[in-house]
Amino acid sequence: MARAALTASATLAPFNRWAKQGTNFFPGFLRRKGTPFSFPFLSNSQRKGMALVASAATGYNGGVAEVSEAETKPRSYSWPDNKKPRICILGGGFGGLYTALRLESLVWPDDKRPQVLLVDQSQHFVFKPMLYELLSGEVDEWEIAPRFTDLLASTNVLFFQDRVKSLHPSDHSAMNGPTRSSCGGTVHLESGLIIEYDWLVLALGAESKLDLVPGATEYALPFSTLEDARRVDSKLKTLERRNFGKKSLINVAVVGCGYSGVELAATISERLQDRGIVKAINVETTICPQAPPGNREAALKVLSTRKVQLLLGYLVRSISRVEDVESSAAPAEGEVVQYVSEKYVLELQPTERGLKSQILEADLVLWTVGSKPLLPQLEPCERPHEIPLNARGQAETDETLRVKGHPRIFALGDSSALRDSNGRILPATAQVAFQQADFTGWNLWAAINDRPLLPFRYLDLGPEFQNLGEMMTLGRNDAALSPSFIEGLTIEGPVGHTARKIAYLIRLPTGEHRLKVGISWLTKTAIDSISSVQGTLSKVLSIS
Repeated sequence: MARAALTASATLAPFNRWAKQGTNFFPGFLRRKGTPFSFPFLSNSQRKGMALVASAATGYNGGVAEVSEAETKPRSYSWPDNKKPRICILGGGFGGLYTALRLESLVWPDDKRPQVLLVDQSQHFVFKPMLYELLSGEVDEWEIAPRFTDLLASTNVLFFQDRVKSLHPSDHSAMNGPTRSSCGGTVHLESGLIIEYDWLVLALGAESKLDLVPGATEYALPFSTLEDARRVDSKLKTLERRNFGKKSLINVAVVGCGYSGVELAATISERLQDRGIVKAINVETTICPQAPPGNREAALKVLSTRKVQLLLGYLVRSISRVEDVESSAAPAEGEVVQYVSEKYVLELQPTERGLKSQILEADLVLWTVGSKPLLPQLEPCERPHEIPLNARGQAETDETLRVKGHPRIFALGDSSALRDSNGRILPATAQVAFQQADFTGWNLWAAINDRPLLPFRYLDLGPEFQNLGEMMTLGRNDAALSPSFIEGLTIEGPVGHTARKIAYLIRLPTGEHRLKVGISWLTKTAIDSISSVQGTLSKVLSIS
């Protein structure tokens, strides 16, 4: 049976909570893989070929609904209660997940409490600002990439793990209609499931844009998802094993010196230390041109103390691959064994006068330049202009985050082209999406309850939702933070590192997850402190 990526355990949230309690009395219950269960809220065509898998790998909250290949033909999803509003949220990043949690926290009339369905292609929510800490080993994967099923286990939010294929809105003809009088449209998933909704939230995010330069798609690695972080970490481990005991250095090229590129360069250079060199390439003649001066200066100071070579004022024209054949003698047989290792060549073109073209060789190329919203890929071919998009592929929205011409569709984060008071499109950052999620949840409540919607204003919020400022990690015990509420102040070094972790701990989803992660980080800090004291005492005693 082929997995169609419908996460059945989150769909059966009430069942999961009962199952957790039941296992205390029946230890063997739900432990055998492939135990079938019926799905009372699914139609007969949906039930066919489906089973709840409760394996040790997935746990009770990680069961996956399996659908046979024959069942990928179109079929309709049956909501548990067709009388209550149906909200479908596409995308489980900061915008999508936090909108779902906001809807769950609001007080609703019993007859208008909506059914909320969250769809994402991944099993995990990813707290992207802390992906770099996976490379340094500072955090564990479960801390910054928990499963959706774990986060939503104590809520009424349903979760499907699937890819969105196309959108078919029908709300353009129901602008002044009652909130529950007609369907807002349908979402078609790649598994063949068709979801009919009353309200739709577009929070699909964006993906790395690798097609800007010949060879980048084939040979460069992006760094924006959990899978990307795993791939980069695996490649670094391979290079570290290959170069163990050798004098040759590991060469890493980082394309782009915005926040992401600088944070990657700082993290990897600290990890490799004297075993490698990082070459950071940027079109601009400075790093982080949009960052506060204090953050930029702190980053330059850290990078100058590590093996980081800044190539500013250059653009990458092409990336190609060459094979490097290394020979070594096998001690047992006395034979010569040849190892083929991949190396990449980057052709650099200067953007400033006085600079010369360069050719770089690297063992690993990391790409941090450009992104493209996923929304344009979802438009139905027969109606290519159903949802108004700008040149970047973002939905045009009004100030309440509703898509223009579609009163039942909201868009936020990378999917939204909302502009600020100066006419500039808001940056596609986690902080913007976080604030927009709060407004989207409230405006959905207002729309369903026939109340006026609130216009979104970035930073025009209470202290608990205010912009935390510009933050960047520069290593295991180093960071730079420029808080928005004190102009000109930059907190850096260990103090900045601690402040950044606390700020992000507060922003983690759900109180239960924040508590678990907080305890974990405190424990690690205590262990590191004890190890440091022991190391200091050992040095003092050895000297005396």
